[in-house]
Formats: sequence, C-alpha cells, structure tokens
Amino acid sequence: MIVSKLKSLIYQFAQFVETFCRTRYFWNGPISYYEPKVYYGRDHIPGKDENACGGIIKAQDLQSFYPNRKDQPNILYLISSALPAYAATMVRQAKKHGAKIVLNQNGTAYPAWHGPGWEKTNRPMRKVLELADYVFYQSQFCKTAADLHLLERNDGFEILHNPVDCSTFVPSQYKPTGHRLISAGTHNQLYRVQCAIETAVILKRSIPDIQLTFAGRYHWQNSHAESMGELEALVENSGIAGSITVLGPYSQNEVVPLMQDHHIALHTKYNDPCPRLVTEALACGLPVVYSDSGGVPELVGRDAGIGVPAPQDWQDLHAPAPDHLAEAVVKVFERYDAFSAAARQRSIEHLDVGPWLERHKQVFTEIIR
Repeated sequence: MIVSKLKSLIYQFAQFVETFCRTRYFWNGPISYYEPKVYYGRDHIPGKDENACGGIIKAQDLQSFYPNRKDQPNILYLISSALPAYAATMVRQAKKHGAKIVLNQNGTAYPAWHGPGWEKTNRPMRKVLELADYVFYQSQFCKTAADLHLLERNDGFEILHNPVDCSTFVPSQYKPTGHRLISAGTHNQLYRVQCAIETAVILKRSIPDIQLTFAGRYHWQNSHAESMGELEALVENSGIAGSITVLGPYSQNEVVPLMQDHHIALHTKYNDPCPRLVTEALACGLPVVYSDSGGVPELVGRDAGIGVPAPQDWQDLHAPAPDHLAEAVVKVFERYDAFSAAARQRSIEHLDVGPWLERHKQVFTEIIR
C-alpha cells in the first residue's frame, strides 16, 4: 500500500513538473497580439478519423479556424470536461506571460453524479473558472451548476450551446426500415444502459420489429472492456438479445452514417449538461426521447422530441422510468415525420457550428486587444 501510494505521488509530481516546464517553454518570449493564436492545453487534438467523444470534439471544431498553436499562443482555450493535468498551473503560467484564458465550461461534480469526493474533483475547474478572462457555458444548466458547485461568475461570460455542423450532419435520403433506436456517447453509469434495455423490452410488446443500438464508450467499471462485458451480459439476459446491437467507440467521421441508420435517439442520462450526441442526432433528423433534466431540454426545444419528467436534484440520481420512455417513443413514432422535420429545423436555427465559430472569433479578437 505504501509503495503504491509513493508511486502515485511520484507520478503526480512528474506530471506537475512536465506541465510547468512545458508551459514555460510555450510562453518563453514576446506574445504577438496581431491575431488570435490558440493553444488547447494538449499537444494533440484527435482528428475526425480518430475515436473521440466528449469535450475534445469542440477543439476539433475550432481547429478548422484556429489550429493548435504551441509557439507563443496568446489564448489558452480549455474545456472543463477535458482539462489537461495540472490545468491551474498551466493557466497561471499562461497569464504570467500575458496570454488570455478562455474556458468552455461543461458540467460539475456533485453528490448525485460523483458521490464522495466531488468537492476535490471540482477544485481544478474552480481555479480555472476563477482565472479565466472569458467563459462559454455550454448551457444555462451548466451555468447554474457552476454557480452552485464552483463559484458564481457575474461578468465575462455567455451561454453558448454545443454546436453541430449542419452541412455534414444531415438526414438520410432513405430512412431505414422498421423502428430503430440508438443510445450513443460515453456511458459512465450502468443505469443508462439498463433503462434503455428495459425500454426496448417494453416496446417489443407493441412494436415487434423494434431495434436498439448502443454505441460509444462504456465506463462504469474500471475499464471499457469490463463495462462492455457487463452490458453484453445484460443484453443476453434481456430476452430480446436479437433486437439489441452493442457497438464500441466511434470517430466523428462514423457518426453521421450511424445516426442516419436510426430513427430516434434514446438519451437516458439524468442531468446531462449539454450532450454533443443530442445535437448530432437532431441535425440528422432524429427526434430525441430523453430525461427532461440538465441541459438537454435547452437543446431539443418543444417540438424536436419528448422529455420524460424528472425532478431537479443534486443529492440523488433519478433514472427515467422505462415505461415512460417507451410511451414517449410510441408517441414520437405516431407523428414521426413532424418530429423529424422539427429536429432538423431546430439544429439549423439554434445549433449550427457557423454562428458558434463566429462568436468565438469575435471573443478571441476582443480579449487580445
């Protein structure tokens, strides 16, 4: 036990030294303020052909306008759900040399989601939030969560929902036959897949050809492999194993055909701050059936899906009831064309990446003046 603890401390110290030395190297000379030069806090941003999900996808979007610059960047852009090791140290070094800090703030840790130790998990986010020159909150829910669990910020911020490229994410010209649901993204909690499986079991009684696909990363156990094994066992014991498919992680280039091959996105996570996969589903014309909590209602709006009522609670987790999810799925299928058209329209009018990038350009230009 003592040896293991010592190894952990040595590793943490090595990470700290590496972060300190590396950031000093990046800001070892005069910074030019002629145009934004953005560094995303890590040496490599996954390409769209690499398996990636979560917060880092936003850096992929920004790289099309602002490549990852390690040579005297004047802006350090960090994403709270993908912070580098010792992010606060990196921020202090950047500010010391005159760089500006922009934070994209996602959710926070709190008792219901994280359990014991949630305060410790929040410390790096709190410090970065405190030192940031400007903050993009991914949803109003994210702002509320940060105000409660990190610190309340009264200026230098705005709400800017996660975007989607509506020219790439498009509805299929030929919808698949049958009735196909997809549950995608990073599944960090077992209840998410359990709810989806139980929903499919209920639906099988009234919609015999119902199909459910899981895709993404599974991480409620110590590893993806262990979690995926448990999911496969749940599927095998569900009684409808032939109607459920389990896929692994996917790249951004693989998302579009994956979404286009389904009819409805089934999103069972409680209090999800601002899930990217929901914006991607909407852009592909998939209505969303979801837990009416977190930031998802802000993305879906009134006509692009149906939310299952859920209380606002930071202390306890409230998994959506499978029978309520199944009822919502049936209602969407009954008026599918209208829901699908509304989903696509919602993404074009409120979530397209073009205005999102333009707003970043405006903020970057303003803060380096």
